[in-house]
Amino acid sequence: MRIVHVVTLVSDDGAYGGPTSVATGQLEECAARGHEVTLVSLWRGRSRAPERVGSVPLRTRPARALIPGRVIGLMHPLLVRDLWRCMGRADVVHIHAGRDLVSLTALAVAALRRKKFFTQTHGMVESRHGAVARLFDRVYVPLLRRAQGCLVLTERERRAVTEVVGPEGPPLLTLPNGVRPEHAGTAVRHRRRDREVIFLARLHPRKRPEAFVEMAALVHRKTPDARFTLYGPDEGSLPAVRRIIADHGMKGVVSYAGALDYAAAVRAQARASVYVLPSVDEPFPMTVMEALSVGTPVVCTDTCGIADELARRGAAVVTDGSPREMADAVCGLLSDENRCEALAKAGHRAVEEIFSIHAVTDRLEEIYRRPCHIGCTE
Repeated sequence: MRIVHVVTLVSDDGAYGGPTSVATGQLEECAARGHEVTLVSLWRGRSRAPERVGSVPLRTRPARALIPGRVIGLMHPLLVRDLWRCMGRADVVHIHAGRDLVSLTALAVAALRRKKFFTQTHGMVESRHGAVARLFDRVYVPLLRRAQGCLVLTERERRAVTEVVGPEGPPLLTLPNGVRPEHAGTAVRHRRRDREVIFLARLHPRKRPEAFVEMAALVHRKTPDARFTLYGPDEGSLPAVRRIIADHGMKGVVSYAGALDYAAAVRAQARASVYVLPSVDEPFPMTVMEALSVGTPVVCTDTCGIADELARRGAAVVTDGSPREMADAVCGLLSDENRCEALAKAGHRAVEEIFSIHAVTDRLEEIYRRPCHIGCTE
C-alpha cells in the first residue's frame, strides 16, 4: 500500500510530542513491512528540515504562525500543494488530527481527493464551547465525520470524540500506541550508578512541572545525593519552575536542561534512575511507553489513561499525583534495586504483550484494508 500520514508539526525540540512520535513509529513499521510511506508535516527548528525522520520520508514546509497561538495557527500555504500531491498517489491517508489549521487542511484535501482516510485524535478532540471553537467546528466537525474511521486510545477518548462528532460520526476504532521493540531489549539491564530522576514533557500547567520540583525538594531531604532534571520545551511554566527551585534552595540539585529531540530523549530516559510524569488526564503518554521500553522505572498519576493496566501488571508506581506521594514512590525506588528490577521486567513484558509496535501495526493494517465506504475511491 501507499500510505500517507499527516501530523501537524515535526521539530527539533519535540514540541508536538506524542502524535509525532506515534506517526513516525507507525510508518517505520509499515515501511519495514514493504509499504510505501510518506509523512507530511510542518517543520520548526534551528536548521533545515531533514529529508527523513528515522527511516520515514518527510515532506515538509517551514511552520508559520498565521493565527496567534501555539500550534493551532501554524501553517504554510505551500503545504496545501504538498498534501494534494501526496494524497493523490495514496491508497490510504492517516491524519493525526487536532484542532489546528494543518489538520483542518488535511481533512479538506482528503475529502476533496475522495480518498480513503482515517483520523487519530490522540485525546486532542474534546468538546469546546468558546466562540472561536464553535466557529472552527462548523467546518472541522463535518470533515471529521467523513473519515472511514477514527482511532481512539481509551474509553474516555471514545466518549469525548462521540460528544464532538455525534451519532453520525465515523466508526470509533480502538488502537493503542506502540513502541519499537529494539528499545525494549535494554529493559532488563537496570544498573544505573547516577541517581537521576527526570521529568520529560512540555513545561505546561497540565504536565505539572511545578509538582515535580516540589516532589524533588521532599526527596532531597531523605536522599541528598539524588539529582533532578527537567527536559522539554517551555510552554509557560518555566518561570514558576525556576521560582520554586530558588524558594527551596535547590539550585544545583534541580536543573532545567531544555528540549530534546526524540533520540536524545530516549537516551536521557535510558540513563535515568526514575522517570516521573506528574501530569493529569494523560490519555496514553508515549513518554511512559518509551521509559518502559528502556527499563526505566516509572512513577505516574492515577489519571493516566493506562495507569490501571500498569498497576495491575506491576509495571509502574501509580500515585495520586501529590508531591508527597510521588516523593515517597521515588524514595522507595532509589533505595530498592530489587524493586527497580521487578518494575523493569514487568514493563518489558507490558511492551512485548500490549504496547509493541508490531502488534499495533498488525491492527493498523487490518483497519487500512477494510472496505471503503460509499463515496470514497481508493
